[in-house]
Amino acid sequence: EMQNSSQLPPKIAWMACHFSPYGTGLSNLPRELPPGSLLILDDVTPPHGHDPVLIAEQLTQCTELLQCRGILLDFQRRNCPETAALAKHLTQALPCPTAVSDCFADDQSCSVFLSPLPPSVPLEAHLAPWKGRDIWLELGLEGEILTLTEQGCTATSLPYPDPDADGFSDENLHCHYTMEANEKAARFTLWRTSEDIKQLLEEAETLGVTAAVGLFQELHRFTGQ
Repeated sequence: EMQNSSQLPPKIAWMACHFSPYGTGLSNLPRELPPGSLLILDDVTPPHGHDPVLIAEQLTQCTELLQCRGILLDFQRRNCPETAALAKHLTQALPCPTAVSDCFADDQSCSVFLSPLPPSVPLEAHLAPWKGRDIWLELGLEGEILTLTEQGCTATSLPYPDPDADGFSDENLHCHYTMEANEKAARFTLWRTSEDIKQLLEEAETLGVTAAVGLFQELHRFTGQ
């Protein structure tokens, strides 16, 4: 895709790097990247029996050779002790800026990679648990549906909202919304436009967010950015 696309953003990331299913190191390290790119390591393959020292060496060599700006440890296996131990080792051993998913960042001093902000949650409240930390924010485009009944409020995700739909603007939440009501329930549909995302990032910068990471195919398709 990098070779065939003329519309790539100036800052890109390699997000296909993972633990080898056949050895103790990493698979699919990039052969080339534009200088200043980000390297993302995921834990889709469980890190059972993998060598933290070897992995740190591989990442260090790759980032130095390709002049990467940093490494993102996008780890999601919350109940995996090996993942937690590996995350701790890498954040201490890697020489470049490194961020780790929020579920492994409590006892770390590195940057924290924070999950996407739901449209119904104020940005400051979302960031509050990590106040004082360097934050990298995942930029998700999912909308949200809030349904209010006598039993309370339930929230469901809206995977592919229409960014150009008509609705009311909420400047505090940086989103747009519509409301439907009947005798039994009220339903709010929330989503973000390209202008909402721009304003969200502007506020985020004032609250300690130093990087935003999103899927380019989605961002370009739904916001034109």
